[in-house]
Amino acid sequence: MKKALPLLAFVLLGTISCKKETVVEETVVTKKKFVEIEKANWFLGRWENNSQEGNLSETWEKINDSTFSAETYFVIKSDTVFSEKVTLEERNGELSYIVITPNQNNAQPVPFKLTQHTGQKLIFENPKHDYPNMIIYNQVGNDSLVAEIKGLKAGKEKNEFFRMKKK
Repeated sequence: MKKALPLLAFVLLGTISCKKETVVEETVVTKKKFVEIEKANWFLGRWENNSQEGNLSETWEKINDSTFSAETYFVIKSDTVFSEKVTLEERNGELSYIVITPNQNNAQPVPFKLTQHTGQKLIFENPKHDYPNMIIYNQVGNDSLVAEIKGLKAGKEKNEFFRMKKK
């Protein structure tokens, strides 16, 4: 029995020391913060202007943390006379307003960079584009906005305003 005791202690010690340990690693996921696109959070939702001329609607949705998407339609009676798709995208700390309009620019995307942000006004510009060169969104209260496009058209300064209410 005296000889068996050291052998038993050795076997127990060997069993305990060979026991497999499981180590749980903690992974910290850092979510990238997109600060520029947050300036346009108020775009999200459906905006409309029903007038005698027709119905203007613009619907914005969040695609992911860095991208919003919109569809704009102007409908007279039951005919869609104008439409466009817009992507608002933050890349490398810059916010771009990218427009695709059927039957214009060969349906190629036209980018406008955010050049100014003051309060609830965002100004996007593309000086190389024929018309418009500037797109301005101005939030008016919590339920209204005025979108403005401006630039040179046929050699003359032109501004167009589009007033909408949130639906």
